[in-house]
Amino acid sequence: MKKDLISIKDLSKAHIDELLELAQSLKSDPSAYYDKLKGRSLGLIFQKPSNRTRASFEVGMYQLGGHTLYLGPDDIKLGTRESAKDIAQTLSRYLDIIVARTFSHKEVLDLAENATIPVVNGLSDLSHPCQALADMFTIKEKFGQLEGLNMAYIGDGNNVLHSLLYAGSKAGINIRVAVPKGYEPDKAILSQSKDMAKSAGSSIEIFYDKKSAARCADILYTDVWVSMGQEADKQKRLNDFKDFQLDKELLSMAKNECVVMHCLPAHRGEEITGEVLDGPHSIVFDQAENRLHMQKAILLTLLNY
Repeated sequence: MKKDLISIKDLSKAHIDELLELAQSLKSDPSAYYDKLKGRSLGLIFQKPSNRTRASFEVGMYQLGGHTLYLGPDDIKLGTRESAKDIAQTLSRYLDIIVARTFSHKEVLDLAENATIPVVNGLSDLSHPCQALADMFTIKEKFGQLEGLNMAYIGDGNNVLHSLLYAGSKAGINIRVAVPKGYEPDKAILSQSKDMAKSAGSSIEIFYDKKSAARCADILYTDVWVSMGQEADKQKRLNDFKDFQLDKELLSMAKNECVVMHCLPAHRGEEITGEVLDGPHSIVFDQAENRLHMQKAILLTLLNY
């Protein structure tokens, strides 16, 4: 039976640990995996532009000996020119695995339901599992563990946060979220994550001021205030989030060894200052690099190398 990666909610802690271990092995000795996916083809169905997701999957598949086919927004027009169901059935005849980056989470679900090959959620409006898995890998690389760490997420209750809530709660990370009122994460995801955190012996808390969340944090994490598709509300969002910037003062409230994370692209001077993004606590570009190693781990796992 084929396996998909749609949400971290569907992964057990053991599955996450296996992916982290495989990513570490791929990073330490990439030559050991050369040609593991020789003759296999990956399709990238992207409705949104992408830097890290596209580049890391394309380069990762090449390094594993496979081939990538990019199908951008103007190529197949998912959901407008042709239905997700028909696209999934057709591409299943050509490809071995699909990565889909869509506006609507339902389109990823429709692709997965109708494809006979694995489908990976490369980002939807609801979740971003590949990013969160790479983030867990990066945190473990820096601290040597996940359990018991304190993460403060400052900003929008969006798809990135949703996946961090699932991944962090399963791993035993304490997560404190600071958001403006009205920008909280999805209620169902928050409730499910709190239950997972309780089982793992950790906690999830919501705050409406950034300082309460940041105190004694091991990790400070933020994301853009205006994501793709939200441009019409840009000015309102900039006003609503103006007190939630990750700056030098906020960093001083965290632990001395605190690391700063951002999934990128960053808007310097909005959600994060340039001096913090480029400063000694930032591990943002290690985080970006690790997308490559985690994408390769995901491909190998779903294709049963």
